[in-house]
Order: sequence, then structure tokens, then C-alpha cells
Amino acid sequence: MTTFTDSELDYLESQPLMRFASASPDGKPDVAPVIFSVDGGDILTAGFDITHTVRYRNVRANPRATLVIDDLASTDPWSPRGIKITGSARIEEADDGPRFRITPEVVISWGINDTTPGIPTMERRVVGPQAA
Repeated sequence: MTTFTDSELDYLESQPLMRFASASPDGKPDVAPVIFSVDGGDILTAGFDITHTVRYRNVRANPRATLVIDDLASTDPWSPRGIKITGSARIEEADDGPRFRITPEVVISWGINDTTPGIPTMERRVVGPQAA
């Protein structure tokens, strides 16, 4: 099974930002808007110096992450669309310094595979072995 449908990949490649949510070991949440790219079935994100961020400390201690990429296809009719990804996150070294690699386990999308105007139905797929 592939991680993303062709429509989801097209959507992800059209979006400039996502929200990256992580939590400390004791459950304190953090969310940050970040740029991203798709690498096969994974999501990559970095920054100028991620070693000084809350998400860096969180991922080192608690490798769970949730990502949200969304927008409005239309406001009339109201047509939200997006993708929510839950999975494991790890820090890896790249040529430009450390970056995050998020491997999806569950993908929830709405308004992307079915683009009928109006309030979309949510599609949930388990794409990884450790989905919760």
C-alpha cells in the first residue's frame, strides 16, 4: 500500500506550510508552522537551526508527531480540505544540518480524493505497522 494517493501527493506538493505537533514526555503539547517536502512516503522538514526548538527536544524524548496540512478550496460553498498525518518522527543528519523525518502510520484526508463541494467526508487509512 502506498502512503499517499496521487491526489494527496498533488495537494501536498501545492501547499507551502504544515503544522507540526509534538509533545514532551509528560504530555506538554507544542505546535509550529513549518515548511515541508515529501520524500517517498515520508514528510521532511528542517529549519535554520532546529536544535534550539521545542519540537527538537520533544522528538528526541518522544518520537510521536501529528502533522496537519489544510486550506479552503472554497468559502462559498464552504469546502475545507486537508491531510492529517500521525506517525513517528526522527531526527536525521542532512547536508544542511539536522532535519525531521516523519513516517506516517495513519493518514486522514478530507476534500482531496473526493472534491465534491461542501463539507467533505473524512477518509482514514492505516499506512504503517504501528498505527494507533
